[in-house]
Amino acid sequence: MAKTALITGSARGIGAAIALRLAKDGYNIALNDISMEMFENNDIADKIKEMGREVEIYICDVSKYDQCEETVKKIKERFGSIDCLVNNAGITRDGLMARMPEEQYDLVVAVNQKSVFNMMKLVGNIMMRQKSGRIISLASVAGLYGNPGQINYSATKAAIVGMTKTVAKELGSRGITANAVAPGFIKTPMTDKLTEEQRNKMLDLIAMKRYGTTEEIAGVVSFLASDDASYVTGQVIEISGGLMM
Repeated sequence: MAKTALITGSARGIGAAIALRLAKDGYNIALNDISMEMFENNDIADKIKEMGREVEIYICDVSKYDQCEETVKKIKERFGSIDCLVNNAGITRDGLMARMPEEQYDLVVAVNQKSVFNMMKLVGNIMMRQKSGRIISLASVAGLYGNPGQINYSATKAAIVGMTKTVAKELGSRGITANAVAPGFIKTPMTDKLTEEQRNKMLDLIAMKRYGTTEEIAGVVSFLASDDASYVTGQVIEISGGLMM
């Protein structure tokens, strides 16, 4: 029976690239995002079907435990197993700490951090019964080094590092690995909106003098989800082109 991967926040960007790569690797795919509108004008499900994989879209606010519980139950019933969980869903609400409203901080924590707990717990329980599984979470260089204007985002991504190492220790004896990847500056529609001066300042910090791609993030996730990474757990792999050395 083919393995199944659940990727949160997978309608576009890094999440979509990961979904396509894991489908290429042979996984059936459970796509997730917060609304069906996120999948409009989006052929990701069709592309996965063209690879001969099974795919379903699950609409769920991953910051809400009850919605996650219902979604995980449906995925398990549909596919029979959940063999790989990729915690990718995340948002930014940037601002300097001195001017950041409490609500702005709390929202980012709920979406970026609480969602990871929700899914790690619910999917982890299934993996424990299976005595196998891969849990891969998207951290960030902001969580490793901090970033001005992102105290909320940086806090959540740093938390994911600690959560990953804890879960690796708790679930390792059941044949489950837990790892994180920490992307640096990745080429997305958001970076395309930066001015040339802003882009040049960022590129000056990167040893390779270019942005990363979503496919490069997906490639490392693919390795962590593979049999080749069966003895890799509790690790945080920075994918930043040599941003901080």
